[in-house]
Amino acid sequence: MCGRTACTLAPEELSRASRYRDRGGERRRPRWKDGDCDKYRPSYNKSPQSFSPVLLSNKHFNKDAPVDECVLAAMRWGLVPAWFRENDPSKMQYSTSNCRSESLLEKKSYKDPFLKGQRCVILADGFYEWRRQEKEKQPFFIYFPQSQGGQVPIQQSIKEEKSSQSLESNEESSDWTGWRLLTIAGLFDCWTPPGGGEALYTYTVITVDASPDIQSIHDRMPAVLDGEDEVRRWLDFGEVKSLEAMKLLQPKSCLTFHPVSPLVNNSRNNSPECLQPVDPTVKKTPQPSASSKMMMSWLKTASPTKRKNPDEDPEAKGPEGKLELEAKKRSGPLQQWLLGTGSSKKPKTL
Repeated sequence: MCGRTACTLAPEELSRASRYRDRGGERRRPRWKDGDCDKYRPSYNKSPQSFSPVLLSNKHFNKDAPVDECVLAAMRWGLVPAWFRENDPSKMQYSTSNCRSESLLEKKSYKDPFLKGQRCVILADGFYEWRRQEKEKQPFFIYFPQSQGGQVPIQQSIKEEKSSQSLESNEESSDWTGWRLLTIAGLFDCWTPPGGGEALYTYTVITVDASPDIQSIHDRMPAVLDGEDEVRRWLDFGEVKSLEAMKLLQPKSCLTFHPVSPLVNNSRNNSPECLQPVDPTVKKTPQPSASSKMMMSWLKTASPTKRKNPDEDPEAKGPEGKLELEAKKRSGPLQQWLLGTGSSKKPKTL
């Protein structure tokens, strides 16, 4: 199963990090669906019922748009079928946060949107999974391996103290070299209250049997889409029909992971410590490991004016609180602990 993720990028960074290739092979940057940019909140600990960023074809919203044109949308985790007749979606009697790939054509909740081509890609820094050991469960953070030496392209511009207008221009034209987002196959649906009201877009994470190494943690894993071609084929419901798209839903041995603190067990905990690597055999203050150095790399150089820190309210603390927040923005909460004592221990790679 997949019951918890992390997505810490600001909306503008998400747009840069989720560039895609259309049918002609041209790289394009998706825009946010109208109003959805404000619905999304970065978080170190996302759980079902929260809003997460998803990538999907713009044709689902605009019939005149090309099917290979993508947009970003904020959708609620936990699929609410279009045919659900209650006025309150929370009254659903069963969980739809995950959908087994083997059940896509068996259960009406998933079969209808799947055959209609309502496919989406859930974007995340990574996801959490728990390994049962004796009477306790050890949480792990699982994500794509990060390339070594990558830097955010605007680093040199910051050093030269160019104008903010120049920075924005550089960001617009350059490729994203920060944290590589995990891309997960999902389905979505659009539900409208029977009595009328605003439409609610929701999604479910498709799961498959775990790859051999992930089996040491759990017997299921999200259906990961590895690379731009797989993302394009999953989203292009016009060219790639449903039964052909199902072939993309396979266990993938392309992930890495590290153990994290039990803090993540409580979904109300939303801080960088949720992602921090720990040694589960030693009960002491967690120390960062080499597996997280790339996250530090882009956080260290990313534009602080565009990054959102969850649950911060500087106004409530007065002038001193504002000064404290500015100091934090200069480095970023994740970077603060990542800049501590390092470790030569490498993450496990699948």
